[in-house]
Amino acid sequence: MLEYYLNIAQIVVSVALVAMLLMQVRGGGLGGIFGQPDTVFRTRRGIQKTLFRFTVFLAVVFVILALVRLMAPKYWG
Repeated sequence: MLEYYLNIAQIVVSVALVAMLLMQVRGGGLGGIFGQPDTVFRTRRGIQKTLFRFTVFLAVVFVILALVRLMAPKYWG
């Protein structure tokens, strides 16, 4: 039963992580998606900074969930 809840949590976190990553794509159209460098360096401010921090948080939670899910059968049954 624990594995079921861990699977659901990992799916929800992964969908949220993908959404956060897609919201951060900026720059000149499709060139920004494929790695074309921006000509102007900008610092993250306001909502961009919040999105970046939340993305890092979700990535850490995703890795922790993956590790817990990997070790769950060994320790909990």
